[in-house]
Amino acid sequence: RASEISNEPGTFFTDQLNNSDVIEGFVPLGDEILQQLGKDVDAICDTIGTAGTLMGIAKSFQNVGSNCKIVALEPASSPILSKGIRGAHNVEGIGLGFIPAIYNSEYVDNVITIEESTARKTCRDLAIREGIFCGTSSGMNVAGALQLSKDLGPKSRVVAVACDTGLKYLSEGLFDF
Repeated sequence: RASEISNEPGTFFTDQLNNSDVIEGFVPLGDEILQQLGKDVDAICDTIGTAGTLMGIAKSFQNVGSNCKIVALEPASSPILSKGIRGAHNVEGIGLGFIPAIYNSEYVDNVITIEESTARKTCRDLAIREGIFCGTSSGMNVAGALQLSKDLGPKSRVVAVACDTGLKYLSEGLFDF
């Protein structure tokens, strides 16, 4: 329907799932990470919605010749990237049940599945311990980073993006302690 409406005068359809400009929009985030941490980051992980964030960061790191591992995260109940299986979950904005057009598996070193319950627990832990009030996709990103840091060792440098707020989850009990 959005495509139809875009033909009307005065409208524009961004088509974020198919628009490669989304990747270019996130390259500066990768540049910022490089500026703050240098290129000696061991891994970056991110959940896949449009795939723009991870692809943009990966491109930025690739541009400077970094050996950083790029890791895609997905809900364990919907492992479309790792197993080609669609499934139900309640993590908004990710695990859409198809592989986004701008996702490039050649940029990705590994795909890890994360249980939704782990992502939700991580959200609560971040709120209590760190004062970071985030949503479940951010919880999944941090859970993935914690898993990677355990796998890579105590001196590893792993980056995750906290990309959403916990506000939209207040009514569903995520933060009912």
